Amino acid sequence: MKLPSRRCRSLLLFMIISHFIQSPAGAAEPSLPPKAPVRILFVGNSFTYYNGGLETHVRELANSANPPRLLETERATQGGATLRILYGKEAVLARIREGHFDVVVLQEDIPELTEHAMEPFFQYARLFNQEIRKSGARMVLFMAWPYERLNWVSLPEIIQAHQAAARELQVPVAPVGTALATSLELKPGLAMLGPDKEHETRAGTYLAASVIYATLFQENPEGFSYCPEGIAREEITHLQKVAWQTVQAWAAPAKP
Repeated sequence: MKLPSRRCRSLLLFMIISHFIQSPAGAAEPSLPPKAPVRILFVGNSFTYYNGGLETHVRELANSANPPRLLETERATQGGATLRILYGKEAVLARIREGHFDVVVLQEDIPELTEHAMEPFFQYARLFNQEIRKSGARMVLFMAWPYERLNWVSLPEIIQAHQAAARELQVPVAPVGTALATSLELKPGLAMLGPDKEHETRAGTYLAASVIYATLFQENPEGFSYCPEGIAREEITHLQKVAWQTVQAWAAPAKP
């Protein structure tokens, strides 16, 4: 049987992802309020702190905007930690309560949930959201990705879980996992995950930072000058474009 061309496979993947990331009619995910965040805390595991930390790359992206955005960014992370583990860390909660942040970017690692069920994600996203709101900050969910080592959950299932959490908690989602899948299909020679097939390459981290930036500010990062060592300029252009298109598609209302 003749396999479909790469162009056809790319179109098929785009259609599948678009189906899952469009919000149901009348239940569009909220955007951040007009006031732009200045102080941002990143809470998560190694997906957040890998390759120098997303707090660094988002800050540098913002600094290369025109005009530049001056951000103060920090992280509270632990390798291999789920939200349940992070919520049990008094140091993490204290940083949220006392840090005077505008936004907390919260990253779950759904494949690490030992129950092989979504409920712990919802439970601890709710608890974190309560703490974050009480501190005067706003929460953004950083949606990660599935990987081979723990393969009980698929990307569409992770997407659906984050859609549901976003609707319930009225918070935005930075759809990083979707962007990584789209980039890999469009440009398969540019690896998004490293040799362990789990953690991001430098390009994957850059794409994650671009998606988070675009979600936070609802601003297109295309043309930003920030270009970390080890990523070619043409790759930066591709990653910025994928990030913006993914964020726009996520926020687009579903067709009736």
